[in-house]
Amino acid sequence: QVQLVESGGGLVQAGGSLRLSCAASGSIFSINFMAWYRQAPGKQRELVARLTSIGSTNYADSVKGRFTISGDNAKNTVYLQMNNLKPEDTAVYYCNVNCLSRTIRDYWGQGTQVTVAS
Repeated sequence: QVQLVESGGGLVQAGGSLRLSCAASGSIFSINFMAWYRQAPGKQRELVARLTSIGSTNYADSVKGRFTISGDNAKNTVYLQMNNLKPEDTAVYYCNVNCLSRTIRDYWGQGTQVTVAS
């Protein structure tokens, strides 16, 4: 089995920054991609950023230029640096990892709350 542990959420003022971390552990042979999703109150879960095993990235239009996804392969950890946060960024952020363990599948973190006050 694979477990994901998230950290770094919290309460910040608009314009502030936070850095989210997600560490994957367990019987992992390889990781295909890591991603961050978020779900705001009253909205569906949406993709925020994705990082593939070859280093390509993809960002939601709403966070381009403000958020940066990065990874540490040796630690099986993905980060999301969030700068210039806006109230509309308030959501529960979920780490998502697609990896090969017993088989290839997606794993999800427990979610971490990010609240941005005006």
